[in-house]
Amino acid sequence: MKSKAAVKRIIEGLKALYPDALCSLTYEKDYELLFAVRLSAQCTDARVNMVTPGLYARFPTLEAFANASYEEVGEAIRSCGFYNTKAKDLVECAKILIDKHGGRVPDTMEALTALPGVGRKTANLVLGDIYGQPAYVCDTHCIRITGRLGLTDGSKDPLSVEKQLRQIIPGGESSNFCHRMVLHGRALCMARKPNCANCPLKSDCDFGKTM
Repeated sequence: MKSKAAVKRIIEGLKALYPDALCSLTYEKDYELLFAVRLSAQCTDARVNMVTPGLYARFPTLEAFANASYEEVGEAIRSCGFYNTKAKDLVECAKILIDKHGGRVPDTMEALTALPGVGRKTANLVLGDIYGQPAYVCDTHCIRITGRLGLTDGSKDPLSVEKQLRQIIPGGESSNFCHRMVLHGRALCMARKPNCANCPLKSDCDFGKTM
């Protein structure tokens, strides 16, 4: 496992590379982030950002989603893939947010993961970006890169990776750290051909040292 000094260097190196650690999904209302993350499953964030403006224009409130049919919502999100399942989740989620949470996105892991289509990754993103809580979003980029760096043991299990990161990444850094993992995974540390030669984290990266 990495020393505290190495972990700090990695965190600071990522900050220098990606000073604006922002979520790549665009949203204005809290529930719009929740819905956008659901749509992003097996779909690119870029595609979701193309679809959501029209979606939210057609269904501008939670009530509009709750009163819509699965077919109506599905038609609006068709290009995101798996639109039948995603449409059902959005409609049912809207109903639950209204009926059980007063129209508010809940602020606990337990309440969020009880919502249709919401797993720990989505819940962590919401907790971090909306509520500023310590959040460890273990998507494919985070899992791959933290394993290469040696911050984790190389596990591909999201929960295992999350537990390991909670031990070494300070809570105040966690949300932005995970956003930077996504940015780094797109810019330099790609799945198939990582650009180790131009990566400033190479000296602290287990994988990079072998290249």
